[in-house]
Amino acid sequence: MSEWVKVHLAKVTKIEYGDNLPSIHLKAQGYPVFGANGYIGYNDKYNTEIDSVLISCRGEYSGTINYVKAHTFITNNSIILRIKDNDLTTRFLYYLLHTLSHGSIVSGSAQPQVTIDDLNRVVIYYPKNTSEQTKIATVLSTVDEVIEKTEAAIEKYKAIKAGMMQDLFTRGIDVKTGKLRHSFQEAPALYKETELGWIPKEWEVCTIKEACLEFVNGGTPSTKNTANWVGTIPWITGADFLGTFEVGHIRRYINEEALRNSSSHLIRKGNILLVSRTGVGKLAIAPYDVAISQDITGIILDPSTYCVEFFYYYLQLLVEDFKKINQGTSINGIIRSDLEATLIAEPHIDEQKQIAAVLKALDETLMKEQSNLSKYYDLKIGLMADLLTGKVKVSEEIN
Repeated sequence: MSEWVKVHLAKVTKIEYGDNLPSIHLKAQGYPVFGANGYIGYNDKYNTEIDSVLISCRGEYSGTINYVKAHTFITNNSIILRIKDNDLTTRFLYYLLHTLSHGSIVSGSAQPQVTIDDLNRVVIYYPKNTSEQTKIATVLSTVDEVIEKTEAAIEKYKAIKAGMMQDLFTRGIDVKTGKLRHSFQEAPALYKETELGWIPKEWEVCTIKEACLEFVNGGTPSTKNTANWVGTIPWITGADFLGTFEVGHIRRYINEEALRNSSSHLIRKGNILLVSRTGVGKLAIAPYDVAISQDITGIILDPSTYCVEFFYYYLQLLVEDFKKINQGTSINGIIRSDLEATLIAEPHIDEQKQIAAVLKALDETLMKEQSNLSKYYDLKIGLMADLLTGKVKVSEEIN
């Protein structure tokens, strides 16, 4: 393993602010312009001759570290770090700076900023052998490429799902072929006009109230009685829902007595949970029996007319409308009467199951990619902790 040295950042890099560029000088083409945390346009000149490391120095992005290619114009929202000699590679420096604590380079709280004086005080530790630096940067760059591809795949599948939902809930599936029906424009004879617009002739329209056997309210057992909170029954609030339409980690549990003596209710596994107060629009299918807080409405469907998973996906389309219902009012939540009166389409239950199956398959693909992404991030964190501190020597086989 080569010798590692410890020096002030200012000794091995030239540290200076980017240049002011009023937005009126941005152009539609030319050299790329990098702003506080991304490319914002083009200019007819550049201020970086070589690849450089940037640290955003003003506002919410203060302390964010970026890497830009040569011939880029850097605005004065970033500080540019240029390598002074051949003892340090730019790509290695980019990764190395990510190991610094945020507080070591960012000052201020109300108005966070990074200054040249802050960076002049920073001490870095790196291998003198640039070949080793290159190998380390190559390993981390490879992981970054995998992360970027996985993020792109996730965005692609999200877009596919959004498009499929729009088609499936307006055109549905021909149960005989298992394929989307022709659109209204392609085959108007397959459709009828309703309060919801043009829908397949086989579909009906009903209200959410008509589709449900019961709406179940929640509540909170007394927090003054600590005995209530010793038990095995999961108790959830809107804060326990994930952005992926799932219930996350259960934080609190109650017991049978707490459930009996409070306004909380138990929602059985497989029924729908809708956050109707704080955090309006969060949604999940109960993964197991759960007790609910007053933030949540349990929706118990009529199984003879609606498939739970179909209804769950249908509600995903409607949640944005639910959020808008009370915008601009003092009401914090969904009014039950508004929820009950909401009109929805009712395909035959066999078609509902096919629609739900298509969307569930897409969700499973998304979840797999998201799980992979989490693993890649963990891998990168581990590699950085090992390779950028000298704890582990990078493999000699890496070129």
